[in-house]
Amino acid sequence: MESKADRSTSSFDAVKWLVVFVLIAAGVVGNQYFNAESLLYRVLALVALALVAAFVALQTERGRRFATLLKEARVEIRKVVWPTRPELIQTTAIVVVFVLVVALMLWGMDSLISWLVSGVIG
Repeated sequence: MESKADRSTSSFDAVKWLVVFVLIAAGVVGNQYFNAESLLYRVLALVALALVAAFVALQTERGRRFATLLKEARVEIRKVVWPTRPELIQTTAIVVVFVLVVALMLWGMDSLISWLVSGVIG
C-alpha cells in the first residue's frame, strides 16, 4: 500500500517534472522569439536552461534512479576488456574478407538467375 508520504513525494515529483517541461518549453519558445540575437547568446541560454532542467529532474525519484544507472554503467564500462591492436586488425580483416566472399556469391547467383531469365524470355 502507498503511504501518505509516498503520495506527497510522487505529487511533488510531478511538480518537479512540470517545472522541467516548462523550462524546456521556455528554451524552445525563447530560441524562436530571440532568433535575431546572436547564436552564441541563444546557445548559452539554452545550455543554462538545460542544466537547470537537468538539476531539477535529478531531484526526482526517477532522476535519482537514472543517475544511479549511469554510475553503474560507468563501473561496468571500466570492466570491459578492449581488444589489442593486432586483434582488432585481424578481426576487421576477417569481416572484410567474409563480406567480399558473400558479395561475390550474391553477384554470381544474380548473374546466373539473370542469364536463366534472359534465356527463358528470349
